[in-house]
Amino acid sequence: MAFSFPRVYPILDSSVIPQTDRAEFLESLGQSLADAGVELLEYRNKTGSVAELTSDAEILRRTMPATKLILDDRADLVIQVGFDGVHVDAGDVSVSEARRILGPDRIIGTFAGSDSLIPGILIQPADYFAIGPVFTTTTKQTDKPPIGLEGVRKLRQEAGPAPLLSAAAGITLETAPLVIEAGANMVAVAAAIFHAANPAAEFRRWRKMLT
Repeated sequence: MAFSFPRVYPILDSSVIPQTDRAEFLESLGQSLADAGVELLEYRNKTGSVAELTSDAEILRRTMPATKLILDDRADLVIQVGFDGVHVDAGDVSVSEARRILGPDRIIGTFAGSDSLIPGILIQPADYFAIGPVFTTTTKQTDKPPIGLEGVRKLRQEAGPAPLLSAAAGITLETAPLVIEAGANMVAVAAAIFHAANPAAEFRRWRKMLT
């Protein structure tokens, strides 16, 4: 794949999007993130209706035309909303099914493991493999204990140098360089960016720190 994955990418969880003036909020947010240079963004909506998800996604696509946009879970809607890929975990469609639906050119990410790699995961037709939770997280429900920096190192050793590993959960601006040093290729960030007063300005801080 020609796309060069960035060191940091935001995960926009629908829980931070207000119901009142939702479209206006997303218009402003999308434009500001695009202006801040966001190259890759994942949109995650676990509880909303298909209509809400579709509406949100279409606004993000319109306001972030140059950004690679990843839809969480819903491989069936990626093409409809004009997104560039999907992230699938256990309980969603399989990686191979997502690839069949989306074809060879769209981005597919999947969860690869916590304390150890899922057996056979690296042979799946995914472009990146998520690991974690690295630290305690408040934005995604998980029963997995945090793996810490040592867990990141262990998973990198198991994976070898080639697979693209994305670390997530509870990562802060202070810990992000350590997570990269431990073996992650990139970090996915939700709360630390979108709970900030100015998410676009916060993203700029992250990008400056990690590039």
